[in-house]
Amino acid sequence: MAVSSYVIWGLMPIYWQALKPIDSGIIILYRIVLVAIVSFAGALKTDGWEEIKKTIRQKKAVLYFLSAGIFITLNWGLYVWAVNAGFIIQTSMGHYIEPLMIALTGIILFKEKLTKSLLISLCFAGTGIIIMLVHYGELPMIALGLGSTFAIYAAIKKKIHCSSIMSLFYETVFFVPFAAAGIIYVEVKGIGAFAAATKPEIGLLMTVGIVTVAVLWLFAESEKKTSMSVIGMAGYLAPTISFILGVYYFKELVDSVELVAFSAIWIGIAIFAVGSINSQRAGTSSTEPRHIPASNAVK
Repeated sequence: MAVSSYVIWGLMPIYWQALKPIDSGIIILYRIVLVAIVSFAGALKTDGWEEIKKTIRQKKAVLYFLSAGIFITLNWGLYVWAVNAGFIIQTSMGHYIEPLMIALTGIILFKEKLTKSLLISLCFAGTGIIIMLVHYGELPMIALGLGSTFAIYAAIKKKIHCSSIMSLFYETVFFVPFAAAGIIYVEVKGIGAFAAATKPEIGLLMTVGIVTVAVLWLFAESEKKTSMSVIGMAGYLAPTISFILGVYYFKELVDSVELVAFSAIWIGIAIFAVGSINSQRAGTSSTEPRHIPASNAVK
């Protein structure tokens, strides 16, 4: 289940590219509405109506859900736009540095311990970003944008206490009126999805809610059955698959300097992964079920 979740995530650039005739902004509008519908149905089945009502009554719940919704929408919006604009390798870089940025956020905001492996990993990742900066004369903003928006989202998620699928519902439901109004406007004006896409593409668009929630469900279920070490290692499948797709499937050019930058990040990730595994083995039994960590709640 863990591998399936991340393999689907890694292959998603093919899915978004298949929707390319539809504007990225319109895809996000449909995603908000359809994810809200699918996640509500899932929460209703797994948690029940009374629990759904009880969750939103928690202190500051609306503020946390609204904030989380803003940052995950920014994250997804940037991701879909970047893929359809041909920046698949940058999205891969963003997802590689994402775990390190989440860890750094934990240190800054929650005073978590800075481990030796994390410090070394951050140095390698920073080296990769500096190489890209010197090479292009500008920061890899897409990669940093993906990493930072999800890191902030993960920090907010630490304050939310409910099932993953219910959290996803409340993170989207507040935006549904605006998204639905946007959909109605563009479709009535003849500039929406139905004007730009064929019937098969429209049918594919209608599955965006199911695809998003399926990735979440697979992750949540796998997390109950295996150790966080396994989950953490599986997590790097997604950007690796995306990187391979960018080079070999979408024929995105990668020069030697970019490969050096990626190599630095890969080394940092390897050190981070080994350090996490050793820490996990030292602290807990690998066979004991864990609760889903807030930083991984969406993916």
